Amino acid sequence: MNRREAVAAIGWILGGTMIGAELLVSCTSSTARVNKLFDQNQVAFLDEVGETILPATSTPGAKAAKIGTFMATMVQDCYKPEDQKVFLKGISQLDEACQKKFNKKFMEAAPRERTALLTQLDAEQKKHQENKEKDAPNHYFRMMKELTMLGFFTSEVGATQALRYLPVPGRFDGCTPYKKGDRAWAT
Repeated sequence: MNRREAVAAIGWILGGTMIGAELLVSCTSSTARVNKLFDQNQVAFLDEVGETILPATSTPGAKAAKIGTFMATMVQDCYKPEDQKVFLKGISQLDEACQKKFNKKFMEAAPRERTALLTQLDAEQKKHQENKEKDAPNHYFRMMKELTMLGFFTSEVGATQALRYLPVPGRFDGCTPYKKGDRAWAT
């Protein structure tokens, strides 16, 4: 064996060791992180919460807009640390409330059970909002609901399929006729 063959063999061995170690570490991790705060399971959970709030009908639902990823990004990048804690704790609280009410986790619940639970949580958050102090964090479900609405209607799917969208606006016309059943304008 000459020196060139020896160096090539050592390169293969060291490269295989580095790649093998990285592969081993990536295979043993429990769930992949989406960002510093959320993992893929939590994002899938938020997708289902969003889909329950805005289900697919004749237009796509919140899941089509990847609402879970949107929520994870907004909470990490835009929320104060105390609001982030409330939101993250709210994920487990929502799951616990479903377990308590239906003896199953939220992801295992039927769509009508999910809707009933979220309707109950919506009433709860409205009472919380009336009684909260000025600087106190919002109820976790209020945050989830607001982010679902914001994320869906500002997404491509929401703006173009749920709302009317005019990509190149023309002149301002303040007296646009409206027919009952028309969709609202996106911009």
